[in-house]
Order: sequence, then C-alpha cells, then structure tokens
Amino acid sequence: MLRAARGGARRLLRGGPAPAPAPAPAPAPAPAPAPAPAPAAPTHGRLPPPLCLPRRLLQQAPQPAAPPPAVGRWLLVCSGAVAGAVVLGGVTRLTESGLSMVDWHLVKEMKPPRTQQEWEAEFQKYQQFPEFKILNHDMTLPEFKFIWYMEYSHRMWGRAVGLAYLLPAAYFWRRGCLSPPLKGRVVALCALVCFQGLLGWYMVKSGLEEKPDSYDIPRVSQYRLAAHLGSALLLYSASLWTGLTLLLPQHKLPETKQLLRLRQYAHGTTALIFLTALSGAFVAGLDAGLVYNSFPKMGERWIPDDLLAFSPVLRNIFENPTTVQFDHRILGIASITAVTALYFFSRRIPLPRRTRMAVTSLLAVACMQVGLGISTLLLYVPTPVAATHQSGSLALLSMALWLMSELRRVPK
Repeated sequence: MLRAARGGARRLLRGGPAPAPAPAPAPAPAPAPAPAPAPAAPTHGRLPPPLCLPRRLLQQAPQPAAPPPAVGRWLLVCSGAVAGAVVLGGVTRLTESGLSMVDWHLVKEMKPPRTQQEWEAEFQKYQQFPEFKILNHDMTLPEFKFIWYMEYSHRMWGRAVGLAYLLPAAYFWRRGCLSPPLKGRVVALCALVCFQGLLGWYMVKSGLEEKPDSYDIPRVSQYRLAAHLGSALLLYSASLWTGLTLLLPQHKLPETKQLLRLRQYAHGTTALIFLTALSGAFVAGLDAGLVYNSFPKMGERWIPDDLLAFSPVLRNIFENPTTVQFDHRILGIASITAVTALYFFSRRIPLPRRTRMAVTSLLAVACMQVGLGISTLLLYVPTPVAATHQSGSLALLSMALWLMSELRRVPK
C-alpha cells in the first residue's frame, strides 16, 4: 500500500493521471448447493416415463400368439390329399382314362350313371370325340365303364381336396387361430386349389378338340398337363412346408459359413428336384417314355440323331419326344448328383439328429427314384412301375422340403 501511494504521488507531480486502484481479488465462490429434486408427478399407478416406454411399445406391437398345432396337422393332411390326387391323376393318365368324361359340371356330375340307359347315353357322348374314333373305336361298354370310373374318381378326389382346404380354413379363421401372415398364406392356398380344378378341365378340353391336320393319337396338350401338374406340385409344396414349419421346432444352429452354404445347396437341390418332376409332365404328355427304352445310351448313341429334329430349335425342348426324354434323363442325373454331393458335404458339419435323418432319407429316396425311373424305361412303362415312379417324385420332393425346414434360419 505504501509503495502504491508513493507511485501515485510521483505521477501527480509529473501531471499524469492516477491509475485506478486494482480491484481486490474476489473471494472464491462457494459451491452452489445441489438443487432440490423436483417433486415427482403423480403417476396414478403407472411406471415412471423412462421405464414406461417399453410397455408402450409392447402395447403398440403385441406379439402374435402361435397358431395351435391343429393348424399344422390340417395342412399336413391337405398336402397328403394333394399327393393322392397327383398319384391318382398319374394312374388316370397311364390308363388313358382322362378323356372318358367329355363334359364338366361342378355338382351335376357328382352323381354317376346308374341305369343301363344312362350308361349308354354317356357312352354315346364319348363316341362323338376323337379318342373313340381314332383309338378306341372297338371299345365295349364294360371297358368304357372302367376308364370312366377312373376319371370320375380323380374328379371326386379333387372336389374332396377342395373341401379339405376350404371348410377347415373357414373354421380356423372364425376361431381366430390364424395369425395375419398365416391368413394370407391360407387364402393363397385356397385360391390355388380352386384354380387347380379349373386348370384340370382346361387341360382335358384340349384332348377333346378335333384336329383335322393331325394323325397323332388324341391326347391332352403337354403344356396344359405341365401347368396342371406344376400347380399341384406348388400346392403340395406350400402346404407341406407351412405344416412342417408350424409343427417342427427350429434348431438353434450356429450361423457359420458352412451352414450357410449347406442351406443354399439344399435350396438349389430342392429347386432341381421340382424341375425334374415338372419335366416328367412333358414325358407323360408326349409318351416320350416309349421312344428310347435303353439306358444309359439312347439306342446305340449317347446323343440321338433326332435330338434337334424340329425347327425352330426351341420347339424340341417341349414338343420333340426324343429331346423331352433326353432332358428328363439329364435332370434326373443332375438331381441324384446334387443330392449325393449335399449328403457328403453335410457330413462335415455337426448337425442335430433329426436334420441328419432328413439328409440320409433324401439320399435314400433319390437312389430309389433313379432305380424306378430306369426300370420304367427298360420295361416299356408298365402302369404299376410308372405310377410308383411318379409317386417317388413326390416322396423325393417331400424329403427335400423336410431338410429345408430343418435348416431354416431362426428369426431374431
């Protein structure tokens, strides 16, 4: 203080302005007391806001209840009914009975002829169409009754399949047993089974048309036959897949690269099996199993001379019996090769016992199916063996779908 006073005096004597006195250092501010917590708002029995958010989210998006097991069993029964229709349709085709009923009525034709006059009237209607005029002109009434009942049983089975889908679907829908995604799938299945019936008559109609420029045996269009079989296989696969996913619990498998590759191989193999079964419709529609009844060669050659006899070349794939049989052979060999490779690749991955059973069953059925196909060819397509071969395609497709359901990804 004394030094500051002396310095100020000197400045006054010199005429300079006196500096402003230095402010005293402010004392250090005391730490502010923590604010008192605000009184909590009355919750009226609710959780505090930070803890209430999950409950709100759950209230906005409730978890759907799992469908009861009865829904899965119903779909498995429906898939079995479709398989029966496919097998019966194959037998109808092999016995050349599909064109015996020359009209289609949803309800009227459910009552078969009973008296002799009714049977004769039905036989007279059949005699007006190309199959009788060209192929069966010496057919008797008892023979006609056999092929008529074959086609009749196939049509009645188809109607039973439709009821097996529609009636339980309405029941489960009304009882609230179907989740929203499952409702859409069930509607698609019911629509597909109705479409399948209409497609069947559209196929039969193609074999009843007069073709003046053709000297071939009257038969249905192979394109419509393939569409009819393809829609049946699609209906069967979708029903079986949905039923298996509802009934079989998912395995919590580690998502490794090997498992991902195995799942992709299983999907590709299933698609190849489906395509091979579909190509069988063209073989049946063109009677292509009767052109080269030798194996592994086709006649004396590995590749026959008339493989590309039609023009343009694309027609051979769907209209040339030789090419159709050749393609079916190649697809069959590719399918058994893919199944065998899938089996050996799966041996390198630790899998649950049920999944291992699915892989082994797939390989066993594939070997059986190849044996049936070769036997059908070498024996000139006998009806029992050929019908068993067609049934084997469904069994093989079923094993592939079972394996796919075992390997499906667990949702997060």
